[in-house]
Amino acid sequence: MSSIRDFMGDAHRACDELFAAAEEAVAKNDWARARDAFERFRHATLHHFRMEEDVLFPAFETRTGMSMGPTQVMRGEHVQMRDLMEQMAAAANAGDANAYLGHAETLNMLMQQHNMKEENVLYPMTDQALAGEREDVLQAMQGLPD
Repeated sequence: MSSIRDFMGDAHRACDELFAAAEEAVAKNDWARARDAFERFRHATLHHFRMEEDVLFPAFETRTGMSMGPTQVMRGEHVQMRDLMEQMAAAANAGDANAYLGHAETLNMLMQQHNMKEENVLYPMTDQALAGEREDVLQAMQGLPD
């Protein structure tokens, strides 16, 4: 049985690898590869957000009664990250390395802080609160369409 922390932490690392691949391609001005890598990163990240926002957070909020706590903070950070990804997409489409890398730096800092809060605080809380239904929650997240 996988923990929510392990499952979602693995997803964070997979997104980080895609992010790094896109950034590397931008640095080399390989825009075809950069756009492809960025779109794979964005797709994976948005899917991760859906797993949290559509399955994990509601299950946690229902179980604990906490709807204005850590899940609300994470949703707010997701909005910020979505906005930055839109700006990065525009920069990638324009072939503007400086703009892309500037937004990427901001996003990377936000993602790292966000992921640490989730992995060290929220996910352990969800593992504890949802212990009796963890497998169902994990299956529901895994079953979300890409």
